[in-house]
Amino acid sequence: MSLPQCKKVKITSSLEQLKALTIVVADTGDFQAMEQFKPIDATTNPSLILAAAGQKKYAHLLDKAVQYGKKVGSNLEEKTEAAIDMTCVLFGQEILNIIPGRVSTEVDARLSFDKERSIEKAKKLISLYEEAGINKERILIKLASTWEGIQAAKELEENYGIHCNLTLLFSFAQAVACAEAGVTLISPFVGRILDWYVSNTDKKSFEAADDPGVMSVTKIYNYYKKFNYKTVVMGASFRNIGEIHELAGCDLLTISPKLLEELEKSTSLVKKVLNKEAAEKCDLEKINLNEAEFRWLLNEDIMATDKLSDGIRKFAVDMRKLEELLKEKIQS
Repeated sequence: MSLPQCKKVKITSSLEQLKALTIVVADTGDFQAMEQFKPIDATTNPSLILAAAGQKKYAHLLDKAVQYGKKVGSNLEEKTEAAIDMTCVLFGQEILNIIPGRVSTEVDARLSFDKERSIEKAKKLISLYEEAGINKERILIKLASTWEGIQAAKELEENYGIHCNLTLLFSFAQAVACAEAGVTLISPFVGRILDWYVSNTDKKSFEAADDPGVMSVTKIYNYYKKFNYKTVVMGASFRNIGEIHELAGCDLLTISPKLLEELEKSTSLVKKVLNKEAAEKCDLEKINLNEAEFRWLLNEDIMATDKLSDGIRKFAVDMRKLEELLKEKIQS
């Protein structure tokens, strides 16, 4: 008499469990990583594009961008600016060939305090995508969460149907202003908030549930869901998978290849932590912010003020490096 055979239990990775609860976005400019982890969306920034641009396998994209810049610009500055725009769009195109969803393309951080030029740059990037046959519905324009960036996004959304991703977001005031502006998506930074508290307070380690970055995103998510804002929340800038576990259920999470790999190799249970039902019961009160109130609340938040200005400076540094790289190629 043969013994009954036991059914094989399929072991599901933490990454697959997470994907069942949250839209997973790849935080990388590396196409190979996207093919490996199969995210829905992807996001880039000047630092990621600069890192990718230095690799030989992407040299053909830079060459194509340089040829475009030479063709449309009348002087070196115009040629370089056109080449930078095209570099961002070409990377975006390649990404869209891999993923089914949307790619985020960032406006130059040096325009973070210039509403009108941010709008013009966003429109230019969208026009380049459309010339390549890509519908603007697949693009998110990334802007820094300054007052000017948020108001630029408001106009882009309302007047041009251009969807925006507000980045370098560290405070509740920034999140409220984005929701009031009706932007499509925000990217509150988890890890960079943690970094600030580790560097500037006596506490040097945090449990994931008490991580200040996790707590910030949780509050924003609950506020958005309680008051039915259309803006969705994409947690970003993670330092460990514990932070990701604590934000499972968030609308989207954008995760680096290193942490995606950790999640793929892990079989730890991923539970839904954030949900609309619980958010609706939280005790947050609705607030409205004008420009003066926004600037005051941001000024009072030392961490957010520090990290916003630091993030803009760092993205600007990497944009200048990319600019120099392309300028050299144009001149040669």
